[in-house]
Formats: sequence, structure tokens, C-alpha cells
Amino acid sequence: MMDGNRELGLWPVFREAFAGAVFTDLTHAFFPGQPRFPDFPDEQRTLLQDYSLGHDCQVHHYAHVGQWGTHVDPPVHYIKGGRTLDNIPAAQMLLPLAVLDISGRAATDPDATPTLADVVKWEDRYGRIPAGSFVALRTDWSQRWPDAARMHNRDAGGRAHCPGWSLEVLAHLIEDRQITAIGHEQLDTDPGLAVSAGDDSLERYVLSQDRWQIEMLTNLDQVPAAGALIMASWPKPKDGSGFPARAIAIHR
Repeated sequence: MMDGNRELGLWPVFREAFAGAVFTDLTHAFFPGQPRFPDFPDEQRTLLQDYSLGHDCQVHHYAHVGQWGTHVDPPVHYIKGGRTLDNIPAAQMLLPLAVLDISGRAATDPDATPTLADVVKWEDRYGRIPAGSFVALRTDWSQRWPDAARMHNRDAGGRAHCPGWSLEVLAHLIEDRQITAIGHEQLDTDPGLAVSAGDDSLERYVLSQDRWQIEMLTNLDQVPAAGALIMASWPKPKDGSGFPARAIAIHR
């Protein structure tokens, strides 16, 4: 909106604050055959209309589970009566982004998890993690995408060896720092060994605290540890329990 030569509203904020900003896509493009939770069926994609078939447009029919590719999990995914996707406010889709980096340890120990010492080190350098922020766990595990065998990283006994969160860090971030959401590069919130044993207690804890999360992020190695924003969006299915998401980091 213009008033003579004066910009009004948020236009000058956008023009000035985001001048020269980098927009890093944190999202995998999804497709049939990609890595997924073993119990989930593969995506089915049908071409209903296409130029080659004599139509004047292209239309696909997509069939997949909500937890497909880079996706959002609302509380109801694990908590009966929890918030559904359509009840996550739009104001939570643009948040400060803090990146907790354990990629160095994960490179030599695939079962690595973050510790409170990692949070203390982060805050000693960048200051207190902001309330209402989105905290992403960087492991560089997304560099294994889309190789399902490398993503699951199973040993001879079938147990997955993948990094994950720890309860002490999640409880600190949620209860003490009052963050809004978390994200990670792996298929699951819990470490692979826990998931292989049927233990999904960390994901259940996060969602029980009325927080939401995004799984299977990528490109966290291209984002600063502090100072960025994350813009996350997804469709709005009524009473939705999960859906592919688009997550973008905005930074300098």
C-alpha cells in the first residue's frame, strides 16, 4: 500500500529486512519409492490428465500417508484429543530458528544424541534460545537421502543405527526454554536403536507437550546456527494428523 511516496504496512519491513537474505529450502521433494517408515505403504501417483493424452492441462492424483517425506506431526499424531493440523495457528508458521549441531559426532557415531552440554555450548556462544522458537537438530543424516538402506542404517540383526534426540534436551527446550516446535533430519524423533526396540517415547513426549515437529528436514548444513527464521507451511486438512510440509530457512 502506498501513501504518496511512502510505503505503508509491512512492505518496507519486507524490503529492508530481507534485502540480500538467503532462502534455503529445508524440504525433500517426495516421490514413490522414497525412504519411509516400514509399516507405511508406498505413494501411489496417477496421471489423470496430460498434454500427451490430448488434455489442455496436467493433473495428478496423489495417494500417500500423512507422514510422507518432509512432513509435519501435530500433537494428535500420538496424543488422543491433541491439536490437529488445522488447529496449529498460522502465527506459528514463521519462527526464530536455532540449529543444534551434532553432525560431527554423528559422522563417527550413528547412535549420537544431543546432551545438555551441547545446549550450554550453543547458548554460551549465541545467547539464550528464544522462547517460541523452532529448534532443529543437525546431524547431516539427510545427506543419505534418498538411499533407504543408508537412512535406516540397519545392522546384521536388523536394528537401525540413526541419531536422534534425547529426553534431557527435549525436556529442557520445551519446559525451560518454552520452544514452539522441533525438527530433525532423520525418519524419527527417537534414535534408531530405540525405534528398533519399539520405543517411541521421545516423539510421544514432544507431542504430549502440545508441540509439533517436522521430520526429514534437509540442508541444515547451509543454515547458520543462530539468527535465521524458519517458514513452515502445509495444507489444512480438517482434523489432520500429519501431512507433507514445506520448510524454508531465511537467513544471511
